[in-house]
Amino acid sequence: MNTLNVLYRDMTCAIGAVVITFILGLGFVQATAVAPGTGTASVPTVSLQILQVDPVWFGQPQPAVLVD
Repeated sequence: MNTLNVLYRDMTCAIGAVVITFILGLGFVQATAVAPGTGTASVPTVSLQILQVDPVWFGQPQPAVLVD
C-alpha cells in the first residue's frame, strides 16, 4: 500500500510539473510571436461612456480663458 501512495504522489507531482511547464511555454510563445516594433500600435481597451446631453467637466461649462 505504501508503494501505491508513493507512486500516486510522484505521478501527481509529475503531472503538475508538466502543466506548469506547458503554461509557461505558451506564455513564452505568445510573448515572442511578433518581433518588437511590428505589433499593434495600441492596446485595445474597453471604456464606458455616459450619455449626457450637455457634458459638464468639474462644474465648468467652458474651458478657462487666460487674460493678460
